[in-house]
Amino acid sequence: MALQLVHRDKISIHRKKNYWHLFQERLIRDSKRVAGLYQQLKNLSTRSSFYELHDFGSAVVSGAEEGIGEYFVKIGIGSPPVDQFMVVDTGSDVTWVQCKPCTQCYSQADPIFDPAGSASFTRVSCDSVACGLLDQAGECGSGQCQYEVTYEDGSYTKGTLALENLKFGSTEVQNVAIGCGHHNLGLFAWASGLLGLGGGVMSLVGQLGGQTGGAFGYCLASSGSDLDGSLVFGRDAGIPTGAIWVPLVRNPLNPSFYYVGLVGLGVGGTRVLVPEEVFQLSEYGDGGAILDTGTAVTRLPVRAYEALREVFVNATIGFPRADSVSLFDTCYDLSGFGTVRVPTISFFFSNGPELTLPAKNYLIPVDVHGTFCLAFAPSDSGLSIVGNIQQKGIQISFDTVNGLAGFGPDTC
Repeated sequence: MALQLVHRDKISIHRKKNYWHLFQERLIRDSKRVAGLYQQLKNLSTRSSFYELHDFGSAVVSGAEEGIGEYFVKIGIGSPPVDQFMVVDTGSDVTWVQCKPCTQCYSQADPIFDPAGSASFTRVSCDSVACGLLDQAGECGSGQCQYEVTYEDGSYTKGTLALENLKFGSTEVQNVAIGCGHHNLGLFAWASGLLGLGGGVMSLVGQLGGQTGGAFGYCLASSGSDLDGSLVFGRDAGIPTGAIWVPLVRNPLNPSFYYVGLVGLGVGGTRVLVPEEVFQLSEYGDGGAILDTGTAVTRLPVRAYEALREVFVNATIGFPRADSVSLFDTCYDLSGFGTVRVPTISFFFSNGPELTLPAKNYLIPVDVHGTFCLAFAPSDSGLSIVGNIQQKGIQISFDTVNGLAGFGPDTC
């Protein structure tokens, strides 16, 4: 079963904002997200009941104006289940929701979850296995496990760790460890909380483990599309026929991120001259390339970005250039064109697979006047981040048991 994945624009309370304003806000959020990821990795590099589930899923909604994260999913929490819009984040582990009594909570679209109204809500003790698995466990309060997650942009959530039932469509998942957040602050506005789909043991994927075969997948619809995306769990769901499979690369210093074996870039079918080591993950946890739903624009190390840009610009010399826009330095004035043909851009992965992107995934409109920009950006960090603009319309699947990521045809 597939759950609906929705882009945040569709549930925004700010629909009257113009395109330029929304675009600027999105890039500001994106810069904060990326800065946080880089800081998180920098900090890390300095550190040395059973039941059977069938495949299930949910729709993914775009949340482009609501705060941190770009895509939302609606799930039911508690017994009886109360629907809540949650940010979908493949770069985080702890799933949490704002809870009553709320000492400090931001505004959200749905009513704040009240654990007193749920028959399945159970607080976790301090000596429990789940409490011991938290990366950032707070003090033990009255024998109850307190959790705290602080994000590098200054956002945070604090509260009580609990076991609760989550409902995805018609499928109920029992006794999932989630955070019941009584103190929450940051860029989560209008979402009820966050659904952690990272690679760590406390993520939803990690907790489900063998019950779903360690597999899940998603398809992100474009923000301007009438269609919604999808999020699916289970080995027999969401793994498309004809997908290309690439190896996942494990970073012991940050198991939450999904690293892929990126080795090169292509323009117009020709490999860009960038050494493979530019994309490699070092033994100290630096570099590498991750897939991230919460980042919009793909970031590349400066050397890789400049090489890609040079080849792309030389291949589009007949198009009139436009001024730079925000973090985009390669833009075109296409207002006088009905249609244009642009060179393809590809990602090359270890062991040979090549993923060729559709044009809408790398040359994007930045205003309503016909200005389009190359949707890549340079970074001084060695980390490459494949953002959600480049992921749109591609069925992306993770097989964590076999250490593979799949890229398949559009099944949104």
